[in-house]
Amino acid sequence: MSDSPASAPADETRVPDGALDGVRVLELGTLIAGPFAGRLLGDMGAEVIKIEPPDAPDPIRTWGQAERDGHRFHWTVHARNKKAITLDLRSDAGRGLFLDLVDIADIVVENFRPGTLERWGLGYEVLRERNRGIILVRVSGYGQTGPSAQRAGYASVAEAESGFRHLNGYPGDAPPRLALSIGDTLAGMFAAQGALAALYRRTVTGEGQVVDTALTEACVAVQESTIPDYDVGGVVRGPSGTRLEGIAPSNLYQAADGTRLVIAANQDTVFRRLCGAMGRPELATDPRFVDHRARGIHQDEIDTIIGDWAATLPSEDLIELLGAAGVVVGPVNTVADVVRDPQMLARDMIVPHHDERIDAPVLGPGIVPKLSATPGSVRSAGPPRPGCHNEEVYRGLLGLDDGALGELHDAKVI
Repeated sequence: MSDSPASAPADETRVPDGALDGVRVLELGTLIAGPFAGRLLGDMGAEVIKIEPPDAPDPIRTWGQAERDGHRFHWTVHARNKKAITLDLRSDAGRGLFLDLVDIADIVVENFRPGTLERWGLGYEVLRERNRGIILVRVSGYGQTGPSAQRAGYASVAEAESGFRHLNGYPGDAPPRLALSIGDTLAGMFAAQGALAALYRRTVTGEGQVVDTALTEACVAVQESTIPDYDVGGVVRGPSGTRLEGIAPSNLYQAADGTRLVIAANQDTVFRRLCGAMGRPELATDPRFVDHRARGIHQDEIDTIIGDWAATLPSEDLIELLGAAGVVVGPVNTVADVVRDPQMLARDMIVPHHDERIDAPVLGPGIVPKLSATPGSVRSAGPPRPGCHNEEVYRGLLGLDDGALGELHDAKVI
C-alpha cells in the first residue's frame, strides 16, 4: 500500500490474506502493547516485520505459565502472523537499513519511552522525509506530551493511575488486579484503531501522521460515565463486587450444583421475562421493582429473591429455562470450559497455531472481528527465532547480497 515506487504492484488474481493484505508494518518495541497492536494488524492480513536487537530478543518470548521443551507460549499469540528480523537501531548501519525499510513500509509501530526514536535520529520527521505516507504508531505509558510523558509506564500502574483499578473488587478491600495486562491490551487496540484511521486519511491526503496512544488514556476511555457522574454529581464510583451499583438485576447467583451464573435482566422487558420464568410475574409490577430506577434502589432485595430461587435448580436447568425465556444468562467459565464451548468452536474462536518451536499445534484465540469479504486468519504462530526472516527481508525486500549480509552480521548490525 506504500506509495513508494519500490512497492510491488498488487497481484489482483491472488486471494488476499485479509483486509490489510498489501500493508507493510515495521514493529519496534517489546512486551505487550505495541506488539499487540502489530498482532491485530497482522491478523487482518498486514505483513508485519518485527525488529529485535541482535543481542536482546523480546522478553515476551519467555513469558507464559505453561512450558514445553523449554518454551513458553505468550509469544505464540502476540507474535503470530509476523516475520522476525534482527537490527541494531543504535548503529549507523542499522539506522540506514531501517530507513530503507521505511521507504517501502506503511506503518511503524513502537512502544519505547517518548524521545527514544529521536535520540536514535529516527523521529517522525526523519521517517517522513523518507516516506511522506508513513504512519508512526506510538504507544507509551502517558503519551508523547505532558508533564508525565518521560515517565516509564507499565499496564499495572496505568490501570491504577487512570482510576480503572479503583473500580475493581469489593468495597473496602484492596482493589485486585485482573490476571491480565488489560491496560496494555486496551492501548494496543486503540493504537491499531488509530493506525486504521490514519491509513484511511492517507487515501485522501497522501500524507501519513503520528498515532499517539497512552496506556493511561486507554484505561480512562473505557470507564463509561465515571467522569460526567463525578462532574455533575460529585459521585466517586467505587468497586461493587459482583454487580454494578444501580444496575439490577445483574449479578452472580449460585445454582443448586454450586455453579455460579450471571443472570442479567436489568432492562424492563427482560426483567418481566425473568419474573415469568421464576413463576413470580407479580414482581414485575411491584413498586420496588417496576422499572430500572426502582430496581437500582432496591437492588439488595431483588438480588436476594433471585438468589434464593436460583439455588433451587441445577445450573443446566437454569440456563435452559432462562435462555428459552429470553433472559440473559451464562456460567462463569474457566479457560478449560472456553476451549470446549460449542459457540466458540463454531465461530472459529479457538484455533490451532502451528508453533515451530515445538513442531506442534498450540491452541490460541481466533480473529476478532470477522469480516465477510476479506476475513483475517492465523497464518503462522510467530517467528520461532530472532532474525529467522533476515534473509527474506534483507535480500528479498532490500536486495542485499551475500557479501553485504555477511558484513552486517559480522558487525552485529543484524
